[in-house]
Parts: sequence; structure tokens; C-alpha cells
Amino acid sequence: MTDKYSQRGVSATKDEVHAAIKHLDKGLYPLAFCKIMPDVVAGSEEHCNIMHADTAGTKTSLAYLYWRETGDLSVWKGIAQDALVMNLDDMACVGCTDGILVSSTIGRNKNLIPGEVISTLIQAAVDFAENMAAHGIGLHLSGGETADVGDIVRTIDVGYTTFARMKRNELVVNDIQAGDVIIGLASHGQASYETEYNGGMGSNGLTSARHDVFAKMYAEKYPDSFDPNTPSEVIYTGSKKLTDSIEVSGENIPIGKLVLSPTRTYLPVIKKVLDEFSGERRRDIHGLIHCSGGGQTKVKHFLQNKRVVKDNLMPIPPLFEMIQKESGTSWREMYQVFNMGQRLEFYLNEKDAQAIIDIARSFHIEAQVVGHVEEIQGEQVVVNSPHGSFEY
Repeated sequence: MTDKYSQRGVSATKDEVHAAIKHLDKGLYPLAFCKIMPDVVAGSEEHCNIMHADTAGTKTSLAYLYWRETGDLSVWKGIAQDALVMNLDDMACVGCTDGILVSSTIGRNKNLIPGEVISTLIQAAVDFAENMAAHGIGLHLSGGETADVGDIVRTIDVGYTTFARMKRNELVVNDIQAGDVIIGLASHGQASYETEYNGGMGSNGLTSARHDVFAKMYAEKYPDSFDPNTPSEVIYTGSKKLTDSIEVSGENIPIGKLVLSPTRTYLPVIKKVLDEFSGERRRDIHGLIHCSGGGQTKVKHFLQNKRVVKDNLMPIPPLFEMIQKESGTSWREMYQVFNMGQRLEFYLNEKDAQAIIDIARSFHIEAQVVGHVEEIQGEQVVVNSPHGSFEY
């Protein structure tokens, strides 16, 4: 799959990106999940600034396919959430869950993407902010830019930039320690604040999932949905139609919609955890990792002389079983590209584990101890799965 992934113009490890930024200032706390900057807004030594930018990635291309095939505008609501959550949940991993300014950047090909899609995206952001407000999370939509850039964007690109100012003593700064246990939170199922079953996809690995799962007919029907420079042998190589269904939890769900499941936000969960672990107890959270790009290996970027052993991961959800079967991808690479049903991790002392699990379950999100941390020289992640043991 590594070769196919590269041929499709993407990277699971982002080695070139990491090489390009390795000499940049890493901020006040180099191991923090987000870059944390001094308070340039007011110059307070007690505060810091956090800024983040991200997009829904190539998930928009799949939304384009599904919308064109079915006329279902609702998939664009999920795209707005995807782009928002990829920012907000990263920021939440340093303790930021309130007072966040949000600005959008949407680039579209006007010949293919009409105003009704833009309206759906913008309204979805408003709806998401209102949903989060009910959980005490303040998001402030400050507008943004919507540009008609058909010469450089094939269909549409949806991104957000987020900013917040917060007290340094309220931060979560990764200090993952030997002896810590890992609490994993499920990315699939239906959280109490979600309206339907979530397949757990997130916004990573979509280029692979789209081309490996769905049939060649879409290459001929929608040439705007992929880069024409990509070799044809890796374009839409699967067997499924977007409207084929799969049974999940007793419900038949179109496969296109299952893969397009909106990236679950853990903001309500993290907010409640941070309320529970307030003051000096905040230091008891040794690590908070959003398993986005890099899947189950994401944590490796935030370790110092530690081995993370994941030997009790949750059962793999149907979505990822299907992707593996359609693609023939090795299980080692599946765990490196996809979250595999677990997209948030807490690292802390075993005595605090049940508190996290209980909070997650109060939102109908499954959680459990999925592994532990050991002292070594260097950094390593080990995944012991039903399909083999893999070292990264």
C-alpha cells in the first residue's frame, strides 16, 4: 500500500513535511500536542496563545462523489465538521476547550460546486458551534474567505483556522511516563451528542479508502474527483458502489455514507475530564493524543525515551475491516494509516483510569485500558493486534 499511497500523491507518515519543519521553533512546550506560543496578544507571562489550521483533506472529494450520485446535501455538513474537529480536538489535547475564534477558508471550483453547497457548509459550522455551546464549549465564528479558484482546486477545499488565549497553568503538556496506562476512546458508535451511527473514519486515510473501496466506474463518471497525473491503475480499484449498503448494529448503511461519517469530536468528553482534573490535578494527565495523521503511531512524535505498548485495543469496527479486505493492505500499514476505531488517548496513572472511562461512557463512548508505557532508549510504538505484532 505504501507504493499505492505514494502514487496517489499522499503520505501516511508525512516524512517530507516533518523534515521541512524540523528546524522551526517548537514553541514554549516542544512535546505539547499543539504548538503553544507566548502571549503576543497581551504580553502576559501567565497566558499563552494557541493557533491551529487544518482542512477536511481529500474527504471533500468523496463527498462530491456521493452528492453528485445521490443529491444528498447532508454529506457536506459532515465535511464542515471534519475540518473543524481536525483543529479543535488537536487544541483540546493541550487543554483548550473554550474561548476559541474560528475562521474558515473555502476554495471552490464554481463550475462544479454551487452556492447551495457553500450555504450548507456555513450553516453546518453554526449548528456545530451551537451543539458544542450546550456542553459549555465556546466557539466564536469570525467569518472567513470563500474563493472561486477553479484553476487550482478541482472541486472544493474546506479548511479552518482556530485561535485561543489561555492560562499556562491550565495547559495539558505531554510528559508521558513509564508505568502510565493508556485509555483509548472509540471513534465509532453513536455518542450522546451525535445524531446517527459513526463509522469512525475521521479525516485521515481518505485517499486510500476512496480509491481502494470504490469502483472504477467513478473514474469515468467523475474525472474531476481525482488528480489526472495519478496512474490509472491506482484510481478507484475497489468493488463497491457508493450506495451499496453494509449492516452495522442492525442497520443498513450506504457504504459511501459510512466512509463519510463526520469526524467525531471529543470536545464534550475532554471538557468534562478537564473539569474533573482541575487545578494541580491537571498535572495527573501525562498525555493526551488525538490519533489523526499516523493512526495508532501518532503518539511517537510526543515521546522521549519511551516505548508505548498497545496490547488491548478495541475490536476493529466494520468500516476498517472492509477497507482492509478491499485494499489488501497489510495490517501493519492499516494501523499506521487509520485510527482503527480508537482516535483519542489519555496517558496517566492506573489509579486515574476508571475516572476517564466513566466520563467517556457517560457520553455513550466506549473506553478502556488499551496499553501501557515502558522506559527505553529511544522512542517506539508497539501494536499487538489479533493480526500480528507490529513495531514502529
